[in-house]
Amino acid sequence: MMSGLSANTVLLRQLLVNFVRDEVHKVGINKTVLGLSGGIDSALVAFIAAEALGPENVHAICMPYKSSNPDSEIHARLVAAACGVNFEVIPITPMVDAYFEIFPDADNMRRGNKMARERMTILFDHSALLRALVLGTSNKTELLLGYGTLYGDMASAINPIGDLYKSQVWQLSEQMGVPSEIIQKQPSADLWAGQTDEEELGFSYRQVDELLYRMVDQRMNRKELIESGLAGDFIDSIYYKIQNSHFKRRLPVIAKVSNRTIDRDFRYARDWGK
Repeated sequence: MMSGLSANTVLLRQLLVNFVRDEVHKVGINKTVLGLSGGIDSALVAFIAAEALGPENVHAICMPYKSSNPDSEIHARLVAAACGVNFEVIPITPMVDAYFEIFPDADNMRRGNKMARERMTILFDHSALLRALVLGTSNKTELLLGYGTLYGDMASAINPIGDLYKSQVWQLSEQMGVPSEIIQKQPSADLWAGQTDEEELGFSYRQVDELLYRMVDQRMNRKELIESGLAGDFIDSIYYKIQNSHFKRRLPVIAKVSNRTIDRDFRYARDWGK
């Protein structure tokens, strides 16, 4: 399906659309809900879900904070209109500010984590309200680097783009007709004014995707990576990020005291027994 980071977008589109349709229908419902930030990841997921289930069965929620870039809501509305999904705006400022009145000295990291988790509580509340599965919008690059908030933006029922590097998200977005304004904008979690992903990470997505693909998918060792032209300090820093964030990619660790421990010995697919 893929040669390096170049995706067969026609086949990829079909696989992901079928994935969403199958995973939603197998649990006996036909609706999904997602956070629509105005960024490319959530935009692509909205397009995939709309094609899989029909736009009338997709509920997109934009959840701005008072310091969010106004363009984010504008772009979220643009995406919702382009793929026809239901759209709602629920500001999170009152909830977040009420909490940080108790902790006025909290730094940007704590505030950003709170915002991400506040947004996910809203999505799961609407999941119960609408009988809809929450769709994840974290891509493979972010998941490998741990660039996300545990039980925040990394939480979901199903994630159609979690095995796509950011470079592949851009490719598939073009194929599916995501508005060019979204594809060309600077990636940002929009957690505070002026925040951008690549500035915070310290490298571009395209740079790190090339390394991650060779390191993870091709299983190249450090020597082979260096011989391929990648810098040793860059390799080491990314390996550390992957290793240090592995806990975010696993279920909570359960102390083993029986013969069949959940997620160790007692492991079944999500639709086991249906």
